[in-house]
Amino acid sequence: MIRRPVWQVLPLLLTLAGAGCGGKDSKSAGSGGAGSTDTMTELQRDSMLSTSTIPGARGVGAAMRAADATSRGIRGADSVSP
Repeated sequence: MIRRPVWQVLPLLLTLAGAGCGGKDSKSAGSGGAGSTDTMTELQRDSMLSTSTIPGARGVGAAMRAADATSRGIRGADSVSP
């Protein structure tokens, strides 16, 4: 195992932490520039992704179905009268 003094690794860690914390909001960072707006909702994008041939895309669809089932269960439990 390679051991390095903390003073050599610390600048790298601080740079990574700064890069991860700073920047714009992820919703406004579109590929069309500063004034671009998305025309698709997150659900529509995820639905499109789940039908693609990208490896692991079927997992997106399965996760969406599980989330929908959980939401239906929660709404059903909330609507039950005592």
